[in-house]
Amino acid sequence: MADAKRKTRVTSSHWGAFKVITEGDAIVAVEPFSADPNPSAISEILPAAVHHDSRIKRPSIRRGWLESRNRDKRGEDEFVELPWDEALDIGAAELDRVRKEHGNEAIYAGSYGWGSAGRFHHAQSQVHRFLNTAGGYVSSFGSYSTGCAQSIMPHVFGMPFLKFTYGSQDSWETIAAHTETLVMFGGINPKNSQVSMGGITEHETADRFKQFAASGMRRINIGPQRTDAPEGCEWLPVKPATDTALMLALAYVIETEGYTDEAFLAEFTTGFERFKPYLLGTSDGQPKSPEWASAICGVSADEISELARYMATTRTLITVSWSLQRGEHGEQPYWMAATLASMLGQIGLAGGGIGFGYGAIGGIGKPLKHLLGMTLPQGVNPVKTFIPVARVADMLLNPGVDYDFNGKREPYPDIKLVYWCGGNPFHHHQDLNRLHEAWKQPETVIVHEPWWTATARRADIVFPATTPYEREDIGLSKIDDYLFNMPQLIPAQHEARDDYEIFAGLAERMGIGDAFTEGRSAEQWLRHLYADFHDNAVKGGVYIPDFDGLREQNWLKLPIRSLEYEKPFLRNYRENPQTSPLPTPSGKIEIFSETIEGFNYDDCAGHAIWLPPQDWLGAATEAMPLHMISPQPGDKLHSQLECALADVEGARPETLIMHPTNAQQRGLQTGDIVKVHNERGSCRARLRVSEDIVEDVVALPTGVWFSDTHKHAKGGQTDGHSKGLDEHGNPNVLTRDVGTSRLGQGSSAHTALVEVSALL
Repeated sequence: MADAKRKTRVTSSHWGAFKVITEGDAIVAVEPFSADPNPSAISEILPAAVHHDSRIKRPSIRRGWLESRNRDKRGEDEFVELPWDEALDIGAAELDRVRKEHGNEAIYAGSYGWGSAGRFHHAQSQVHRFLNTAGGYVSSFGSYSTGCAQSIMPHVFGMPFLKFTYGSQDSWETIAAHTETLVMFGGINPKNSQVSMGGITEHETADRFKQFAASGMRRINIGPQRTDAPEGCEWLPVKPATDTALMLALAYVIETEGYTDEAFLAEFTTGFERFKPYLLGTSDGQPKSPEWASAICGVSADEISELARYMATTRTLITVSWSLQRGEHGEQPYWMAATLASMLGQIGLAGGGIGFGYGAIGGIGKPLKHLLGMTLPQGVNPVKTFIPVARVADMLLNPGVDYDFNGKREPYPDIKLVYWCGGNPFHHHQDLNRLHEAWKQPETVIVHEPWWTATARRADIVFPATTPYEREDIGLSKIDDYLFNMPQLIPAQHEARDDYEIFAGLAERMGIGDAFTEGRSAEQWLRHLYADFHDNAVKGGVYIPDFDGLREQNWLKLPIRSLEYEKPFLRNYRENPQTSPLPTPSGKIEIFSETIEGFNYDDCAGHAIWLPPQDWLGAATEAMPLHMISPQPGDKLHSQLECALADVEGARPETLIMHPTNAQQRGLQTGDIVKVHNERGSCRARLRVSEDIVEDVVALPTGVWFSDTHKHAKGGQTDGHSKGLDEHGNPNVLTRDVGTSRLGQGSSAHTALVEVSALL
């Protein structure tokens, strides 16, 4: 009989640490973690989600695939439940068949997603280790969050973008001490900083802004929503996708009014003389003046000029949110922000220059000593073929077709099997109706998933996986200063198994069991990985308990945060440009890139330029007059826990924010259920009217589960086209699935024109 005694233990997650109260085999409640000054409310829905009816209870095979290998009914078919041994036999045989008939180049395992905060049971690491052991797979580059930036910024600064962002920028402490003007393109949103890869324990962004306000720092939020920065910040409303034009106008004022730091440009940058004719209009006949930019971005010429002068005469830090590069031509605002900061000459000064992604996730801005270890070895992938992560639908629809990416031209691989473990592409990809069609192309789709998400429903073989609360792990992040034993809080629900156990079962059947497991159980792997981490930490002067000691202690704060560990990449360069050159071709900041110029891309020139996307307010029509942005949700991480959130009365469909003028034009008011639609799809939403958004712009957060729109369209075209109506309010039925450019090929989530109307 299960022990019904109530227990309280602490665990970690992507949105923070929290106390979990269990009774017997069930999670019954959660409480905030005492050391967190601003604990996230996301965990409150956890008990309902873990025990939700949508849990996948047993291994399941789609009937059409099992009986005839039919692909067309993915998303509509019923599933047959099988015993684990039989399901694993089928999965292993199919993997072996594809490897034998088509080679490992026919297996795609992007498996993009935030599967677990734990270090060992990180789903993406598990699937990559397994498939590397099995001969490899087609992989992916970058992320939906920063894929475009990961392509462009190494050309500008030389350093990999994420390494720059996570460990080489000014800390919150340095910003508080030195920054006089904080110019936030895209804002810095405490909502987004609730979460972080691997976990974020102390949520401090909101408190930092209180500190900034008390110091007299000027804080300017530039974007389409007032709420993209903490309360009390100035708001400079700007139309979506026009930040580059605004930055160009700021640069124009700086140059024409004599504020440009010529000495800095000469010593630390290259290519300004190639950019300057474009800025002044001598090369194309169009000066990038405040008057020119005002007509594009909606900010008055006087406001642009005043801001430029203020930036030039104070210690200014320009920050750029990740969202700005998630749109067509997303390379341009990132490159132009670096150019603008270079012209000001403050790059490398404490509290000045340029920063990326503050507030995008928690942990950016913490100066931490890096500790080595706790990483599951993934082996080497023998298959060298990869795609930019956001081009998965293009790949599936266009096998063998050449595409451009960052100077290379390659054919898309011909994928026969997709293996997805630890993510939900039918959440984060664009134009989900197009992805639905692309998903029919592979011969087989295998998915590990705790819940019946849209991705699981479109799979052929579904293995039920445990949640992080049903297994033991170690919680540790490179951008957090806490260490957790994440205890197994409850038994595995129904017949769920850990990803490691599933892969071990497949590997044994494929004759690679010993190579995959190395003879270790999950606990033995944890002890092995932790032992290396422990020894490295102690050698570095950080004393932590051994594995059993951490189990007993549950968690501890690591003594690894200090300004002595702050190592701003560009400060070192400014102080020693000769001995510490940048790893760019010129050794300097590249305002003009000969490399990119040599690619001959019409959508990404040799320096930053203004390029309007296909969908923006400058291209609005009577039929599609509104620009939709799709920010991150505030009530969850991506689509996690959505199964239970959707059960909350009045929570779905998702809320759409609209300006009062646009609502009045359509006879709408707060609380109305509306239809948001364009040529790609349509969805329901619950309207909230607010003056905190730019006129002609609407905001619909991501994260609700994609509903079975194609089922609804059967027997009648329910909303004027065969794609059906997404019931829950998923903005990615509306977004455009195009690459940011041929250089970056990133996600263009914010490239979408729509109309909103009453849903009758």
